[in-house]
Amino acid sequence: MNYYQLLIPLVREILPEITEIRHAIHCNPELALQEHDTAALIRRTLDPAGLNLCDPFLETDVVAMLEGAGSGDNVTLRADIDALPLQELSDLPYRSVRDGIMHACGHDGHTAILIGAALVLSRLRDTFKGSVRFVFQPGEEAVAAGRDLLAQGILHHPEPKAVFALHAWNGIPEGTIASRPGVIMAAADFFKIIVHGKGAHGSMPDASIDPLLTGARIVEALQSITSRNISALDAAVVSVCRFSGGTNGNIIPDSVELEGTTRYLRAETGRLIPMHMERIIKGVCDSMGASYEFIYNTPYIPTVNNPEMVELGAGTARELFGASAWMELETPSMGGEDFSYYIKDYPGAMFRLGMGEHHPGLHNPYFNFNDKALMSGILFMSAIALSALAMP
Repeated sequence: MNYYQLLIPLVREILPEITEIRHAIHCNPELALQEHDTAALIRRTLDPAGLNLCDPFLETDVVAMLEGAGSGDNVTLRADIDALPLQELSDLPYRSVRDGIMHACGHDGHTAILIGAALVLSRLRDTFKGSVRFVFQPGEEAVAAGRDLLAQGILHHPEPKAVFALHAWNGIPEGTIASRPGVIMAAADFFKIIVHGKGAHGSMPDASIDPLLTGARIVEALQSITSRNISALDAAVVSVCRFSGGTNGNIIPDSVELEGTTRYLRAETGRLIPMHMERIIKGVCDSMGASYEFIYNTPYIPTVNNPEMVELGAGTARELFGASAWMELETPSMGGEDFSYYIKDYPGAMFRLGMGEHHPGLHNPYFNFNDKALMSGILFMSAIALSALAMP
């Protein structure tokens, strides 16, 4: 059966509604694990379509099951629904109404696309066997709630044959589908360093154990990890992103805090980085007479695509949109993604959806999901689900 010819008119029919939904979500962004309004909107929209809406696993998630015409395999599609703690600077008519919060990573578009795929596939349920699970996941940013959802067993009963996700991406042509086999996104770890010294008047630094100077030396010394302790052929990042301390221009404080992130593609590299970090932190603090606390968390593992599922996506994109609509990525991104947990034990892949070559970047205060890519996203997610279910 040529599913693609069935999908196109159905997607066109719902596209105005999906665009309005996307704008409504963009206007009303919610931070990780606080997505109550977004979850309620998803449930209100899907309920009339006859999907089985599961009780929440983490309060703000929505998991919906669509049963086909007979027994068969399950395919799971996932979208993230949370926003970022960032002030929107656009003048859009549907810009964020919440100060300091905005959809700067495209999750409003991901959510709208998955709602669209659920509505379309619900109208085609008599044409396929098996089931499609739609996961609207809270807390992708910062807290890696996907890991917690999987620990709650959302991919059990039934376990999926394949799992797919789509992410907005600037810098590639509008509507293009892109991916690569193997690692597509890095692990993302986060750290905090608290340096304890001895405060003093700014005019008497000799009476202090200066945590600011100690912290500055730590920041500089940490850069030697990627240049001297990790192979030049092995991608890794160590970034200090926050340095905070002191209350006044003439007071040397008692302590300072440093926070940052590390990124890597190989698990072995991930084991080496915190070991080298603590060696450097201890050495600098010992030399300055300071003490320290080192807190290191590992919430995001590398996202590793199944080659067969990537090839299925490539074939789906080419058949839907033509050969030029597929882009094979040469290198992974050092960004992190908790979709990694979904495809750690199940075949699956993450794909990118082009926002345009000159579109504002992700996590940018001017970012806005490109509505012109919504149709491509809905068609692709619907079609790859049907294609995976039809695989022997």
